[in-house]
Amino acid sequence: MRDLVSIGRAVAYGAVTVINAISCGLGAALGIDLRTEATVKLVDNPGVIEGKVLSDPSEKPTLIESVVRRVLRYFNLEDQYGAYVETRSNIPIARGLKSSSAAANAITLATVSAIGEEVDDLTIINMGVDASIDARVTVTGAFDDACASYFGNIVITDNYSRRILKVFQPEEDYEVLIHVPPLKAYTSKVDADKMRIISGEVKSLHRMALEGNYWHAMTLNGLIYSAILGYDAKIAIDALAAGAVAAGLSGKGPAVAAIVHRDRVDEVYSAWEKYSGEIIHARINREKAHVL
Repeated sequence: MRDLVSIGRAVAYGAVTVINAISCGLGAALGIDLRTEATVKLVDNPGVIEGKVLSDPSEKPTLIESVVRRVLRYFNLEDQYGAYVETRSNIPIARGLKSSSAAANAITLATVSAIGEEVDDLTIINMGVDASIDARVTVTGAFDDACASYFGNIVITDNYSRRILKVFQPEEDYEVLIHVPPLKAYTSKVDADKMRIISGEVKSLHRMALEGNYWHAMTLNGLIYSAILGYDAKIAIDALAAGAVAAGLSGKGPAVAAIVHRDRVDEVYSAWEKYSGEIIHARINREKAHVL
């Protein structure tokens, strides 16, 4: 690496699925307070981009490289700079918790900051989505996940046209419990054609969410995607039986997220302790991704 030019740092947040968009392009996601931080150091070495995922060094830096190239190209700077990038996150990778969307948002923001430019929020999001498609870490571009990661709260979208259709701010401060099995499941390896079998049902659930009945939609979405992907829905059902407001598979899994009143957290936690894996305790995120 040659001489350092400038540094940018940024943070973006995780999310869980309300409506999985893979079957029909219509999606919704809920921001949670897990986070990914990115540090981007621009260097005087054009075309050379080195990245490290500090929290999971076994992960390839493909997305990091793709995001930085996209941003440099946007500002016509790819022939002037290279970059060294580090990310650190408490979002488990490849479990359906939007680790790629959070990383893309954080790296994009940090790169723009390092360049010394400012662009609007949706331009940031779309650069990250485009880079995620380039890196093949997403099927639909995951615009819903990217928006929930960036803006927080519940964001309902049309992923194909990249439009935000509605934003809901749940009034109650629910807790979010997430059961994370040890096994990773990469979005690039899912059978999208198989998921299109349930496109009609998912469109109906998307309408339900748009009407404000997003918790029921989240549960039903999780049940039908569990069936199509071959996951046991018992983890979600156990959470509901223990008092969760909603529970369902997040993304293509294998993580299951439950929305829980504070006074029922212990019951849901106890119901899940018999399953192997980790239980993460998070909250709804209402903070926008930002430069540090």
